[in-house]
Amino acid sequence: MDIKIQILNRTRQGLDVFHHYLNVKFVPNRNFKNPLYNDTRASCSVYLNKKTGIYMMKDFGNMEYSGDCFWLVAKLLGLDMKHDFKQILWRINEDMGLCIPMGSSSDGSNGYGQKFAAPIQASKPNSREHEPESKVDAEELPPSQPNVKLVYKQLSEEELKYWGRYGIKASTLKRFKVRSAKSLTGVTKEGKTYKICSQPSEPMFVYHTIDEAVKVYMPKSKLRFMYAHRPSSEYVFGLEHLPSRGHMVFITGGEKDVMSLAAHGFDAVCFNSETAIPPINIIENLHRRFKHIVLLYDMDDTGKKSAARIEQALGAYSVKRLELPLAGTKSEKDISDFFALGHTADELSRIITELIQKIYRKSSVIFKSCELDYDNPPEKSSSVVEVNEVPVGTCDNLFCLTGGEGVGKSNFVAAIISGTIAESALDAERTLGLTIIPNPSGRAVILFDTEQSEHQLYKNVRKAVKRAYLDDKPDFFHAYHLSEQSRKERLDIIRTSLDMNFHQHKGIQLVIIDGVADLVRSANDELESVDVIDELYRLAGFYHCCIVCVLHFVPNGVKLRGHIGSELQRKAAGILSIEKDTNPAYSVVKCIKVRDGSPLDIPMMSFGWDKKEDMFVYMGVKSKEDKERQKINDLKSIAQGIFEKVDKLTYGEMVKAIVDAMEIQPRTAKDYIRTMRDKAIIEQLSDQSYQLKIF
Repeated sequence: MDIKIQILNRTRQGLDVFHHYLNVKFVPNRNFKNPLYNDTRASCSVYLNKKTGIYMMKDFGNMEYSGDCFWLVAKLLGLDMKHDFKQILWRINEDMGLCIPMGSSSDGSNGYGQKFAAPIQASKPNSREHEPESKVDAEELPPSQPNVKLVYKQLSEEELKYWGRYGIKASTLKRFKVRSAKSLTGVTKEGKTYKICSQPSEPMFVYHTIDEAVKVYMPKSKLRFMYAHRPSSEYVFGLEHLPSRGHMVFITGGEKDVMSLAAHGFDAVCFNSETAIPPINIIENLHRRFKHIVLLYDMDDTGKKSAARIEQALGAYSVKRLELPLAGTKSEKDISDFFALGHTADELSRIITELIQKIYRKSSVIFKSCELDYDNPPEKSSSVVEVNEVPVGTCDNLFCLTGGEGVGKSNFVAAIISGTIAESALDAERTLGLTIIPNPSGRAVILFDTEQSEHQLYKNVRKAVKRAYLDDKPDFFHAYHLSEQSRKERLDIIRTSLDMNFHQHKGIQLVIIDGVADLVRSANDELESVDVIDELYRLAGFYHCCIVCVLHFVPNGVKLRGHIGSELQRKAAGILSIEKDTNPAYSVVKCIKVRDGSPLDIPMMSFGWDKKEDMFVYMGVKSKEDKERQKINDLKSIAQGIFEKVDKLTYGEMVKAIVDAMEIQPRTAKDYIRTMRDKAIIEQLSDQSYQLKIF
């Protein structure tokens, strides 16, 4: 298809081109002042030519300013319609982000020998003494940065008041490196000096971006924006202030919107143009770091149309758009206006929640059917097991709990949950020796069970409620039975539930996945195990919560079984194991891994059944003798594992073997070797290598 026809088809027969380049608001078939010269009469009109079917411009006050959208761009660029038509087509395609394949050159030119640094703008008349209209247009500035001089000053009270109406304080301006300018001096391509001075009625602010671009913002002037230093094609404001991982990031129409959102606790960035498709490499980066990318553009016609077009173009990255309850007028169109009108961060959060609910409207039917109805107990059926978190679990990380059947895992899990749903902090004895951070704000506590019956899940939830000294289950505590769902559906339900409950309860305190191995076809499927654990780790980062993974395998010594166990051992910040004590009436909790330090230095705790309390109770810390005995047994298991296929190893080889096998730090492996040597588990040979002693 002809490039010209494609451009017309994508711009409503040229109407969008006029809107983009004229830089004034107009209504088709209604007269307006021509921005291309100092027009004193509204004698210009953009209308649909019924004969050709395309939009045309006609100025009855000056017939030289008449033609189609291609003529307009040629006029602004100083190009010839006959000889330079390819350049005109390329420029429209590039400036408006139409993504029509036309080819480009590696030197940053348009492929026809002409380079462009910024979108062209229709020049505007300006009555300022030192601001001639032809000298302050960004296209007139030379590419040499030293030709522009900015003189800065302290922010005045009036300027701080201007930003304050949007919730932007001095600290936010400092964080985003926004400064007040006293003057800007530069030289045009024609060699003429121009100077723009700040005035109390017309302040001048300067944005500094990550690519060292300098953008001047004059909110109360006719010429609102210009660049002192030219931006790159990947201009982005606010990127360096985003967290490494998060739940949601907004793409807004301007820098002020980015800061207004930041001042209210939201993450946001903006690009050079609200109409162009954002750079794909940056979108890919945001997609990896955030669960949701949301377009939050102006509520006028241009902003709505741009958001809809870009949402469609970036569909592969699940980009969504959010519309605000604003009229779309000059003073009521963007997120900054939203806050200036008195709306709060909580109101925006509710609008976001509605968006999330809309996104998951279909899938929510499935996960809602899996939620436990506490007021309608299910019929009794066969049951299995469950388990949960410990103090080594931290936000943004995974925590693993492992053990065999009949060791009291479900009761240990109930103890952990009780600490997060109780109305105040519980004693360590009540939580079986653990110290659990209370949850006074009522952030979501979510339990997923992949293998137990609905009836057994109900019993376990009752245990947690009873241990927390509560008469009823809190609204922020949700339990889902997933045993009847397919493995793919289970992970989808987990994703959806986390997102919904995150917004409903303004955060997530704790997530328990009892039976994490049931999210993969086989615990020994390496690729699938890596994918599932990576996804859970990403979710922990998205929602800033601890995800407890319960692995229903009996550990062999201090190494978890299967590929999914290996991935958990590598990714989890902490791992606890529950085993039967030498006295079968009691269970012992020991540490397999902690991120900082040696797990052998963590005390072993025990708990057992108390008939009077009708629950498991804390029995205290195991004796030093018991701990030492367990420590030696664990080290023997490690030594046997690394010497299973070799007769001897050098010191360096032993360190590497233990690090690889245990997924621990080298310093911890060295501590293990030193203790193995002291306890005669290994012995050093004459050639300085080591071998396993017979024991």
